[in-house]
Amino acid sequence: MAHTRSRKRRARRSLRREVPSIVPVLADGAHFARMRAYDSFAFEEHGRYLRRLEGLLRALRAQKIPAHVVLFDPVDYELFCQAQEIDPDTPDSRVRYVAEVAASGTAMPYRGQALRHLLPALREAHACRLTWHAGTEILARSGSCARCGTDIGKAAFDRAAHALTSLLERAGCGTHHLVASVAVPGAPLVTALDVRRTPRGELRAPEQAALALATALAAGFATASAGGVVLRTDAGAEGETGPARDTVRGWSLDKAGCWLRPLTASEVFTAYCTDPATREPLAPEPGVDHAPGFGLPHPGGPMHC
Repeated sequence: MAHTRSRKRRARRSLRREVPSIVPVLADGAHFARMRAYDSFAFEEHGRYLRRLEGLLRALRAQKIPAHVVLFDPVDYELFCQAQEIDPDTPDSRVRYVAEVAASGTAMPYRGQALRHLLPALREAHACRLTWHAGTEILARSGSCARCGTDIGKAAFDRAAHALTSLLERAGCGTHHLVASVAVPGAPLVTALDVRRTPRGELRAPEQAALALATALAAGFATASAGGVVLRTDAGAEGETGPARDTVRGWSLDKAGCWLRPLTASEVFTAYCTDPATREPLAPEPGVDHAPGFGLPHPGGPMHC
């Protein structure tokens, strides 16, 4: 009998290792404080909450149970509950929201890293999700061309994906950081993408971030909004003549041609050295060269008639 019970326990533990755990994280104090308004939320202090959370993750890893972590956004959660017509003040509603977020592809695998390293990556993944969601809604509302029937949202996304691919091909080998900012109606879309192009021409980039950036550009094309893209290329190792310098290039969204217009070096300098909030000039960053954006071959013709 004891042997049978032991075998059943081993079977349950083995099965448990096959079932991943999705762990939500309230990354900052403001989000934590907002959740404390719910009676069903049992935690009282953010620092202690994070310590217990990290202890849980380590315990799961010690038991060889695969764990993924997602960012819990209370504002997004409230909107989710409104859309689903469910009570936000229940653990079950929070579980449903976490499952929804995890299904979007923004869950990060936990491999034993400290939360101070994991949280920035979670915030970035969540920001990509929100950008993609907002941009997708804009494209869905774009409708069809009244004259030719073209699906404007689809045509804009195809154009944006082509522009991004062309830009990365021209950027060449190395490590690149792209930031896109598009002033669509309502809240602007701002998203970033880190890309590494190997000497063999392989592109290595987070799929979710690439999708978010292409969607933001597409929303700009579909709505003829102002915007731009900045490309910063890592200089790499120090050269023989001294420290290597990073290179920054830029493009603006061409409303007429639905494409990316290369900026001049002076335009790049002005854009990169201006505070976006106050419009006050900023001191140039040491070790950075401001170069003109390179031309990208236009796919030809308008997106629609």
